[in-house]
This record gives sequence, C-alpha cells and structure tokens, in this order.
Amino acid sequence: MRSEHLQTFLDAARAAFTAHVRDPRASDSIARIFDALSKPGEPSTQPGTRLPVCDHLQQATSDAHFTDPSLKALSSAFMTLEPSLTWYRRGGDNTNASPEFAENHANAMIVGPGGAERRTDVWIGVSLVAPHIRYPDHDHPPEETYLVLSEGDFMQGRDNWVTPGIGGTLYNPPGILHAMRSGAAPLFAFWALWAAPHGA
Repeated sequence: MRSEHLQTFLDAARAAFTAHVRDPRASDSIARIFDALSKPGEPSTQPGTRLPVCDHLQQATSDAHFTDPSLKALSSAFMTLEPSLTWYRRGGDNTNASPEFAENHANAMIVGPGGAERRTDVWIGVSLVAPHIRYPDHDHPPEETYLVLSEGDFMQGRDNWVTPGIGGTLYNPPGILHAMRSGAAPLFAFWALWAAPHGA
C-alpha cells in the first residue's frame, strides 16, 4: 500500500517533470521512472526527521515563487508529505564544496534506498542548500534529471555554470561530474534517477 500523501506527491511530480523536461534523454528517463512507480515499493516505518537547515523550506516553497500550476501543485504536495521524510547530510568526498557546506544543506530520499518508499530501481529525492553555499563535485552511475524550483547554478563536467531558473531542468548522463550552488536565496531542487539496468 502507498500512502495518499505519497501518491499525491508522485502524481504531481510526474506532471511537473513531464511539463518541464525538454531533453529527449530526460524525457525517456522520466517516462521509465514513473512507469516503474505504478507498482508500489515497501513503505518505510521510520519517522520523519528534520535538520536545522530545513528552516529554509518555508522560503523555498512559498507560493509567491511559482506562477506555473504544476510547480505550485508539486511544492504543495511535497510540503504535505515532508513531515514523513528523513533529511540527511551528504557523506563522502566534499571536493570544491563551501567550507560551511556540511551544516548548510540537506537531502531527503522520497522513493529509493532509505526513502519513504524503499526501492532500488527508482530514486526520487530533494536537495535544499542554504544561501551562498556550493555543493561538492560528485558523480554517480544512475542517470539523473533535476527539476529546479528556485534560482541557483548548476555545473556539468568541466562546462561553465548554468542557471536553469524556476521550472528549469537538467539531465546528467551516467557518471558525469556535476555540482550546484545557491545564490542569495536557498536552492531547492528535485532529482529523479533511474537506477535499474536498462531493459529491466
């Protein structure tokens, strides 16, 4: 069984990602991800936990930021679901991160390993970064699509930084080095990864 709050969020996420993705590779990935999610995974019994940086959520999810109905619906559905999520700090290598990075970011897995719905084929989560903080350079095997709900900059490989803007998307091919950084406002972005082998 899947909770009503999680299903509402996933429906809103599918609509928002589908409406905003432009890269054909991302479109294929998003379709694969949400098709897989038609079959629920194992629900978590772990209570939600917040970190101090989550105080920025109220600003990051304010309706005043969103004119697009699909983004408003996604933000609203997320905030209804958010109390059940477990926020965590990124571990491992923090190459090129701001010195204050550790205390000024948080991630939450919504579906995926350790998420509100535990599964290994699909990961959907969210990142929150306090103002004026650079996230470390990192990479991972699964392909990834970001849907950005704030201002902020993103980097791929050794390319220049780009600013997708609110409602912007970015596709990361498997294994590409990437990073993000906030400006004067918190950075708030959803990510969707296809972690199963292609053809699975």
